Amino acid sequence: MDDKPLRTVVWVGSSRDDIAETPKAVRGSFGVRLQELQRGKNPSDTKPLSQFGSGVFEMRASYERNAYRMMYVLKLKRAIYVLHVFMKKPASGIGLPRPDAALIMKRLKDARRMDEEN
Repeated sequence: MDDKPLRTVVWVGSSRDDIAETPKAVRGSFGVRLQELQRGKNPSDTKPLSQFGSGVFEMRASYERNAYRMMYVLKLKRAIYVLHVFMKKPASGIGLPRPDAALIMKRLKDARRMDEEN
């Protein structure tokens, strides 16, 4: 058993409300993997989002033919910051939709500021 304290998770913007709106199976999947991150483990199915710089990752979940995404930043000092949770629209293709990318960038700046303030 590991006695190391779990890393704190900070929900940026509406990300906590947004995950609450996803199906229970999606919340459970993201929750299990968030706990792995809190314990210092990296889930094998995460993807780095290099367009936002080092330490920003994407988690994916599928449910009833819908694709869900959770973006988070791992490489800040004080916490794991969840930046954005959303259902990806099929019409948006492979890439990240521009409004979502802009929101992630804004929340990443917010997370960095919050990390420095604490």
